[in-house]
Amino acid sequence: MFSRRFLALWIAVALLVATLVLALVDGWNPLWPIPFAALVALGVWDIVQQRHAVLRNYPLWGHFRFLFEFIRPEIRQYFVEDDTSETPFSRAQRSIVYQRAKGDVDSRPFGTELDVKATGYEWIAHSLAPTVLKDHDFRITIGADRAQPYSASIFNVSAMSFGALSANAIRALNRGAKLGNFIHDTGEGSISPHHREQGGDLIWEVASGYFGCRNDDGTFNAEKFTAQATTPQVKMIEVKLSQGAKPGHGGVLPAAKITPEISATRGVPMGRDCISPSRHSEFSTPLGLLQFVDRLRTLSGGKPTGFKLCIGHPWEFFGIVKAMLESGILPDFIVVDGSEGGTGAAPLEFTDHVGAPLQEGLLLVHNTLVGAGLRDKIRIGASGKIVTAFDIARTLAIGADWCNSARGFMFAIGCIQSQKCHTDRCPTGVATQDTLRQRALVVPDKAQRVHQFHAQTLHALQELIQAAGLAHPSDLRAHHIVKRVSSNEIRLMSESLKYLEPGDLLRGQFRYQLYEKYWPMARADSFSPTAVA
Repeated sequence: MFSRRFLALWIAVALLVATLVLALVDGWNPLWPIPFAALVALGVWDIVQQRHAVLRNYPLWGHFRFLFEFIRPEIRQYFVEDDTSETPFSRAQRSIVYQRAKGDVDSRPFGTELDVKATGYEWIAHSLAPTVLKDHDFRITIGADRAQPYSASIFNVSAMSFGALSANAIRALNRGAKLGNFIHDTGEGSISPHHREQGGDLIWEVASGYFGCRNDDGTFNAEKFTAQATTPQVKMIEVKLSQGAKPGHGGVLPAAKITPEISATRGVPMGRDCISPSRHSEFSTPLGLLQFVDRLRTLSGGKPTGFKLCIGHPWEFFGIVKAMLESGILPDFIVVDGSEGGTGAAPLEFTDHVGAPLQEGLLLVHNTLVGAGLRDKIRIGASGKIVTAFDIARTLAIGADWCNSARGFMFAIGCIQSQKCHTDRCPTGVATQDTLRQRALVVPDKAQRVHQFHAQTLHALQELIQAAGLAHPSDLRAHHIVKRVSSNEIRLMSESLKYLEPGDLLRGQFRYQLYEKYWPMARADSFSPTAVA
């Protein structure tokens, strides 16, 4: 009896013999045996190679295993998963973005597909006295007391760098932001020419690599920062401490992937790896962070300046708030990034198991500022898997002032969630530097879709706010959101989440164990606690 590893080889030989017989009967064609000879050669190679055990045991046939593994995500996405399975975004979530971006009808017939009896199902409570709002251009002022305050939409493009996204993707996002009068976060890769040419408002994200404002050794360069930050298109400055998808993790852009354009944008040399450190070199304490924020605000000419973070150790954020109280230096805004946020590539353990989800992180930031008597002086933005009007409403109800979306706007410009972002083989030209692939993304068309997705989502939010009987999204509170906690019990979000009252922390009224345990440990002069509890 032949072993399995020879079976495929003998099948290939038999096919070759059959081809020869058929050739004799049906007329000789010298090209017929070539593909079968190639199969024979491949089978022999599979047997002698030493890298893949599957191919050594199953020559030829083993390749089908690798083929099916390669196309498994597409098979699952298009044929296996149902419309409401979130992996990471459901078909229903993606479809609503596509429909709104294209201006198609986004209504649903025949009732919800969600299981309203399932634990975790949420809804917004409506009023018997609905309001009527004049439009959906909901805005808030950030940095009202600064020299150059900014009136921002409550729904904006979250941080995505040129390099992670293609040039055409950046152009489309920024042009769409200009059409819709909302703001576009540059991501940590600095301000590229593609951000500049469309003229849309920008938040410049300054991260640990100080790209676009760095010296040759990677330290911060104030002159380079000022030159870019003072341009009219830059409306706000954001110091990135961490991002939800990989908090506490730096990054490396290999030298081979650094194009002359990326080199010029980031201010890094060609031929050397581009390092994003895991921490900043300009400060090492909560007070140092605030002093750096204040310095950037001054260098930018008084533009609203703040920082972005994913919550980790609670005492570290408490230390930042204590530094605010001791120094009097306040950021104009804080952006909370949830651990459910996306990225082009991150280690699995960081994606799945590092950082606080948006609800918990946002609640901690909001509560701490309320308890310290600072909430009315600092705006809070939030990002992390936000694509629908209900996502926005729920996030604002927890405590945010505005929301950012990254993958939502990626869907608007054509992303199909192929999850090839890290391979440079994005099929729609969104997340690739391959010039041939990215030419498929037509900027004027996709920019219009960005604009329409933003407008239609805020229109849907307007309808939700009206149904709830409110005058503005800023009126949303936790008691407006209802959640099923079991098959026969529901609770208002205000009953499930724990909120502080204004000034509680200043009075030593901690209310909850988290604050009672960790607020006294936090230090303004160090991210380390005074003691380990």
